[in-house]
Amino acid sequence: MATTPAAVLGPYEAALGARVDELHPRLRRYFSAIPAGSIGVGHGVFSVFGAARGWLRPLLMPFERRRALAAGRGRDVPFRIVNRSVPLGDGTVAARAERVVELPCGPWTMVDSVVCVGSRVVDRIGAPWTMSALFDAEVRGGALRLTSRAVGLVCGRFRVRLPRGFSPVVRLSEAYDDALGVQRVDLTVDAPLVGRIYAYRGSFTYEIVPEAEHD
Repeated sequence: MATTPAAVLGPYEAALGARVDELHPRLRRYFSAIPAGSIGVGHGVFSVFGAARGWLRPLLMPFERRRALAAGRGRDVPFRIVNRSVPLGDGTVAARAERVVELPCGPWTMVDSVVCVGSRVVDRIGAPWTMSALFDAEVRGGALRLTSRAVGLVCGRFRVRLPRGFSPVVRLSEAYDDALGVQRVDLTVDAPLVGRIYAYRGSFTYEIVPEAEHD
């Protein structure tokens, strides 16, 4: 089977540098570049997912249609994630993910792509690209912690960085639970004055499989 060249790092590996060795081994595998011809597949359940407040639904509908943020919300919803390493042509790869979430109103798919910028990562969210967030990355107790430093919106060729006073703060934690053999994910989005506007929290199992065998 062909493999990704050893010199090619995934965006999280590149951003963390030597700190990547501090990650739990299962997380190190999750955040590494995926070998060519293979994909990462996860199955799990979100105990909480979606808009934190009902009145946000009309505001989030445009983002839902563009597969960036879900306008609905649910509890104990199954989901599936498929990760790919996508060559960028400059010797680096992007980490592209598709998450299919079985919300009460029906399945919804979120798409995002992560690239490394210096010692930080940028998450480009939506299809077409609709939002972006610049994150600081650190390792705590074997878990990956991301905290946004800037959030922007994309409309066609125009990109607008939200002023700090109006920009939401996105926090993401990825940890591995050895006792249960699952990976745990916890994301929150908090806006100035408003508070919590979006969140998801859940656990899943994950494996790297040949893409040809994936249904």
